[in-house]
Amino acid sequence: MADVFTLIGRILIALLFLAGAAQKTSSPAAVEALLAAHNWPLWLIWPALVFNLGAGIALIAGLWTRPVAFALAVYCAVTSLFHYIPGDGWQMSIFVKNWAIAGGCLVLAAHGAGRFALRPKT
Repeated sequence: MADVFTLIGRILIALLFLAGAAQKTSSPAAVEALLAAHNWPLWLIWPALVFNLGAGIALIAGLWTRPVAFALAVYCAVTSLFHYIPGDGWQMSIFVKNWAIAGGCLVLAAHGAGRFALRPKT
């Protein structure tokens, strides 16, 4: 069952990043506003979109799971900073969720893709 649960976990985590890529495609203004509020260049939305899409696909397929999951954990840690607004409960909820997702990614980085993967050793 461990391999089945690992596959399900990979898919569920990947869906978050695929949804993020879709959101960046369909409504880039929301992400651009977050970037602008922190004085980050707006063009960063496009590499983030490509990273979200590629990493999501890689997790589902079980390709390069350990390095991809580690990179996603770092990505979650960095993007959590956009939501660190202590006076706003909703934003703090997103902040904490980002760290929880980072934790799940670190577990994948430590344990790999499991048996049901195109590259199960990664």
